Amino acid sequence: MRILLVNPNTSRAMTAKIADAARGVAGRDVEIDAVCPATGAAAIESHTDEIAAAAAVVELIAADRDGADPADAYVIACFGDPGLDAARELVNAPVVGIAEAAMHLASVSGRHFGVVTTLSRTLGRARDLVARYGMERACVSLAATGIPVLDLEDTASESVATIERLSAEAAAGGADVIVLGCAGMADLCAELTARVGVPVVDGVAAAVGTASAMVRMGLGTSKRDEYALPPRAFGGASAAGAVPGAGVVPGAAAVSAERGAVRAVGRSADAPVHAAGPGGEPHGPAAPATTLPPQAADVEVFA
Repeated sequence: MRILLVNPNTSRAMTAKIADAARGVAGRDVEIDAVCPATGAAAIESHTDEIAAAAAVVELIAADRDGADPADAYVIACFGDPGLDAARELVNAPVVGIAEAAMHLASVSGRHFGVVTTLSRTLGRARDLVARYGMERACVSLAATGIPVLDLEDTASESVATIERLSAEAAAGGADVIVLGCAGMADLCAELTARVGVPVVDGVAAAVGTASAMVRMGLGTSKRDEYALPPRAFGGASAAGAVPGAGVVPGAAAVSAERGAVRAVGRSADAPVHAAGPGGEPHGPAAPATTLPPQAADVEVFA
């Protein structure tokens, strides 16, 4: 079984971190591949970022679907679940958002849960998702740490202390379970569970578990009505199409256990936020991978 984990921001360090968390809970027969766009939003912290993220999700999943070895399931590794409905239109395989999976599993683990997320400006989207997933009675609190997403690439002790404090406050206020509201918090789950004394759910692990269970059950995405194939092909923010037979998504940085490093095809991952990628033909199947210089935040991960 192969699961493709899509991180909609351009941080390769965070993509590697999320992939490690996913592999920690995946079964031995589950191969985890992780990709992020080479250009787009550096972090998903606004509605504008979310538009770029949704476009990246659609492009990356469509390219994987049309490649030589399509995934058996897809996980959208951003707590806003950007592009989730559009992605489900594209494939028969399961597509799972980490917020959706985390909230559902939290409601099974306890009667009430609280969400601890990043910036306060993202709380509106979190409330929207609580309502969409029918969790208004189960979710008893939403709290913002004030920690920017990219600060979670390397989780410092100060950040952990802030997340722990707000998680403890949520538990004291009636939450039986804590939901971590950012994929960048994926590596903190076990530590926070021990510190806070209630179950802490990481959406990446929840989504991987849900996706792999759906594959084993033979349960995919319904193609009746809403999630039927779209009537028109998606042009895309970058118009980067899939390369027939290629194993790497054009214009994407990819991380896998087998490769052990980041590969990017077509464009630089160090472009400014929201900048359009340069033109040019995509690489063909036999084109060599391009190893990019690490970003400042990537040095420790990929040194």
